[in-house]
Amino acid sequence: MDIIRVSILGIAGVFLGFLLKGTKPEYAYLLTFGTGICILVAGVGKLEYLFASIEKLRSYIPVESVYLVSLLKMIGITYIGQFSAGICKDAGYSAIAGQIELFSKLAIMAVSMPVLLALLETIQEFLS
Repeated sequence: MDIIRVSILGIAGVFLGFLLKGTKPEYAYLLTFGTGICILVAGVGKLEYLFASIEKLRSYIPVESVYLVSLLKMIGITYIGQFSAGICKDAGYSAIAGQIELFSKLAIMAVSMPVLLALLETIQEFLS
């Protein structure tokens, strides 16, 4: 299972980071960053399955592609935002991490607006 491999990689990265933090803290940050990149690549590898599943879903249910594209964008923004904020927090830059998280939330809201507007239009049609 991939989650076991990713978890072992993450725990190994943390242990090695602890070992390096006392002697060479700059290498500990690089190790943390490298471990995070490896986990990110493993997660990106799952995108092919996700896209295939969404296409199958579209064949079963007539859903406009705008909504599915918005959903994928929101997932991508969340994943990248959390990854970058985590790296910044590990490096001791919590303020920058907070700004990245805030920007990610705003970007998700902006991407979700077409879906929200379509939902409100549908509700308005049902009420009238």
